[in-house]
Amino acid sequence: MRRRTLVAGGVLTASLALLSLPNLAATASPLPSWSPEAAAFHLLQRGPGADAGAVPTTDAGLASATGVGDGTIFRDPVDGSDASATVGGRPVVTQPAPHGGFDWAPARYTVRGTATFYDAGLTAMRLPRGTIIRVCGAGGCLERVVDDYGPFGSGRVIDLDKPDFFAICGCASWSGTTEVTVYVY
Repeated sequence: MRRRTLVAGGVLTASLALLSLPNLAATASPLPSWSPEAAAFHLLQRGPGADAGAVPTTDAGLASATGVGDGTIFRDPVDGSDASATVGGRPVVTQPAPHGGFDWAPARYTVRGTATFYDAGLTAMRLPRGTIIRVCGAGGCLERVVDDYGPFGSGRVIDLDKPDFFAICGCASWSGTTEVTVYVY
C-alpha cells in the first residue's frame, strides 16, 4: 500500500511541476539588446615613425585632475627632500608599523593534571568530542580537537596521541606521564 501512495505522490508532484513550469518561464521578460555607441570609442592611430610606447593624448576634458603629466615632479625622501611634504596637493599619511605574532583567545577554563599517550587519538576527561583545546607542557603547547571521551580512572586529565605527547612533554621516549595544563575553548 505504501508503494502505491509513494508512486502516486511522485506522479502528482511531477505533473504539478510540469504545469507550473511554463508560467514560471513566462514571468521573466527578455533583456533588450544593447550595444555601446560608437562615440564612446577613440580611434588610436600610429604613424610609421611613431614610438612603439607612445600613445596619443586624449582630449584635455577627459584627463584626471591628479593625473601624471610631463611636468609632474616626484619627491623621493631618500634624496634628502622632506618626507612629510605633500604630493599632488594631498598630505602624506603615516601608517602604523605592522606587528608580528598572534594572541590566544581567553580560555573558558583551564585544567591541570597528568597526561599520558594513547595510540588512537586525543581523549580528554569531561570534554565532549569536537571541543577545541590547547595543551601545554614543559616542551611546548599544541592546539587540538578532542576525538573521544576518556581517560578513565587513575587521576589522568588527558590522553594524547604519541607524537603530540612527546612534543609537549619534552621528555625521554621511555616516559609515560607528564604534567600539563589544558586550556578549554
